[in-house]
Amino acid sequence: MSTAFGSPGAQTTAEATHPGDVVLDVVDLTVTFPTEEGQVRAVSNLTYQARLGRTLAIVGESGSGKSVSSMAVLGLHNPKRTTITGSIRLDGQELVGAPRSTFERIRSQKVAMVFQDPQSSLHPFYKVGKQIAEAYRAHHNVSRAVAEKRAVEMLDLVGIPNPQRRAHQYPHEFSGGMRQRAMIALGLVNDPKLLIADEPTTALDVTVQAQILDLINELQKEFGSAVILITHDLAVVAETADDILVMYAGRGVEKGYAKEVLAQPSMPYTYGLLQSLPSHSEDVHELKAIPGSPPSLLKLPSGCSFHPRCSFKDQVPGDACWTQLPEWRPTPGLANRQVRCHLPDPVATLRQDEGIR
Repeated sequence: MSTAFGSPGAQTTAEATHPGDVVLDVVDLTVTFPTEEGQVRAVSNLTYQARLGRTLAIVGESGSGKSVSSMAVLGLHNPKRTTITGSIRLDGQELVGAPRSTFERIRSQKVAMVFQDPQSSLHPFYKVGKQIAEAYRAHHNVSRAVAEKRAVEMLDLVGIPNPQRRAHQYPHEFSGGMRQRAMIALGLVNDPKLLIADEPTTALDVTVQAQILDLINELQKEFGSAVILITHDLAVVAETADDILVMYAGRGVEKGYAKEVLAQPSMPYTYGLLQSLPSHSEDVHELKAIPGSPPSLLKLPSGCSFHPRCSFKDQVPGDACWTQLPEWRPTPGLANRQVRCHLPDPVATLRQDEGIR
């Protein structure tokens, strides 16, 4: 990764990798939790890739499995209370079934996560600079002074003014936006190949949200890393993401290039999400919420999990929507796009519906 701060023995991105290389390869990932009511399949047979130099947005309603799948990548689930199957390969290393020591080694060094609430992620009793310095020392054999210098450099990199002074302050002395910047500095201090940002702007005002997203984009260009952005905000996706994975009820239902998916969705669920957003155009746009609620993960509907809320199921011949789980298939007429839907020509169907509106 980038050696802008003189990390001992580190390779530059150009030396070590090529833009577009797959750094995270998730195949048929299933995450199950036991409860008193039964087994909860929070994630079912999820497959996706994250590539260096690109941002993958994982979107969907609350409870769709976005955060659960990413926590599995970092080994943050309790192995005594969680069953994880499938494959998670990070930089070629299999993580499903890996011991705790493996995750302790790769966290921060190869993959880092920026959480939604930096107030609860930063330790309130330790100075911000000390927390960043200790994360650096955990993976580098350097003195405390060198690590503290690195911490100041990282705070400066993420745009915190007077970083030398701020490094000696506690998290409560930072504003919400500055705490989020500090969390990004903490995540990137070891030049990880993958940064996972879980709703990183939810608790911030609109102006600060834009600043944080711009910062993530700028740092990605400098470090050449892969970014996974977990969000429910499609406006954020449109501004920042290269690729998109739409999730519903623990499964992926559509994936492709972000701008193409948002401009021309091929899954009724994606279409419904877009129809519920206000338009910035001068045309009158009637907001239409998706009917009903997401299903219980304890008992998913038969067939396509979205069919109880889908306005287009009657346009599918037979009873496939009720009885058959749709498999991934290419979207007719669109390259680099896959969808889980029984509609014979979903793009044409959704386009016709939009024209009627």
